[in-house]
Amino acid sequence: MSLRDDLCDVLKRLRLKGLAESLDARLDQAANDDLPYLEFLYRLLSDEAARRDQRQLELRVRRARFEQEKVLEDFDWGFNPAVPRSKILDLASCRFVEQRQVKLLVGKAGIGKSHLAQAIGHQACRQGYSVLYRGAKDLFCALRAARADDSLEDELRKLTKPELLIVDDLGLQPLPDHGPHDLYELITRRYERGATLWTSNRDPDEWWPLFGDPLLASAAMDRLLHHAEVIVLEGDSYRNPPPGKAVVDEEAA
Repeated sequence: MSLRDDLCDVLKRLRLKGLAESLDARLDQAANDDLPYLEFLYRLLSDEAARRDQRQLELRVRRARFEQEKVLEDFDWGFNPAVPRSKILDLASCRFVEQRQVKLLVGKAGIGKSHLAQAIGHQACRQGYSVLYRGAKDLFCALRAARADDSLEDELRKLTKPELLIVDDLGLQPLPDHGPHDLYELITRRYERGATLWTSNRDPDEWWPLFGDPLLASAAMDRLLHHAEVIVLEGDSYRNPPPGKAVVDEEAA
């Protein structure tokens, strides 16, 4: 058995199988380019670090539970020039996640809110943040089911834990049963503890009736809007574009 084979066995024992797989290519490169020992070791270990980073990214994206894996690079900025690109790119910097702020993307159906929200979530995953994406309908159905089997506290804990929670399409449908209280509880638990990105086709002024009770609405909206920024998206629907207007990504909305 050669020294190379012995080294590969050691790497596998250390659970560095990926590094073992790139060993031959790096050995050839070191020989051809006459690399110093430290340069060779740096490149070899950088391969392993990159593989681990990629695996962690894939895990974060999987745990985020996006409906579709959308990225900003695929968004058609030219379709609706009125979309505030600078503000969206600022969101994609994820400073608001670090600062545990609230952001609201508001606009009519089909304008690209879901695409942008998931793309920002994907960018947060790239930067190492934990993310959870939930459609509002599915979220409140899950909370209602959790009430039924006495697991509400566990479900709320799951929604509170991520560094970024994305709630998509709030207000598209009336809240079920205890939905207003669940929404209040969610807003309260995440207040100044984690960043939240909401999308809605309703202006925040139209959210108050969702709670049913003025006092509950006042308490919830006071916390929600305290550190919030409302970003209004205007333009045409990707799903029903005007005649003659080209659509690059029909799934963008």
